[in-house]
Amino acid sequence: MPALQPQPQITTLEQYESLPEDVRAEVFDGQIYYMANPSQDHQTISMELSTMLNTYLKSKKGPCRAFHAPFDVKLSDDPLTIVQPDLMVVCDKDKLDGKRCNGAPDFIIEIVSPSNPSDDYIRKPYYYKTAGVREYWIVDPRRKTVTVNCFERNLLNIQYSFESTIKVNIFDDLYINFSTISDLLNT
Repeated sequence: MPALQPQPQITTLEQYESLPEDVRAEVFDGQIYYMANPSQDHQTISMELSTMLNTYLKSKKGPCRAFHAPFDVKLSDDPLTIVQPDLMVVCDKDKLDGKRCNGAPDFIIEIVSPSNPSDDYIRKPYYYKTAGVREYWIVDPRRKTVTVNCFERNLLNIQYSFESTIKVNIFDDLYINFSTISDLLNT
């Protein structure tokens, strides 16, 4: 199934929730878009970043929690907008209802898929900034770059290579060394 092909009808929350469990999809302004399955490099990056984020957050013993796809984030009810970020950090437990995050996570990381790079670079920054996401990273395995957007500090489209150590701006002391991840990739 091709990634991110729009369907003509407006999707309701009930219709979205009735999709088969093995179908990965997101909804933007009521339009459903199906998602491609992640590659090996995508999964490697996701696992490494997830481990780093979770280890850091657990050591701080604070309210923030890390989640990875597939885990729904409902950014808007009207029109319905539901995304499944590759990784996210939610610091407000009241946004979590056991099924999804209702409202903007604090930090989102998307790992670019070759079939839909414009989604992560163009569509999602708009929705994430509008919804109130504090920081958004775009990890591109093919280009070996990380694009950082810290919306709350108006730091936009700052690009790093996979050889960089990058500070997560919403935390005082979290740095991610991408060279340790890059060494694990097939590309």
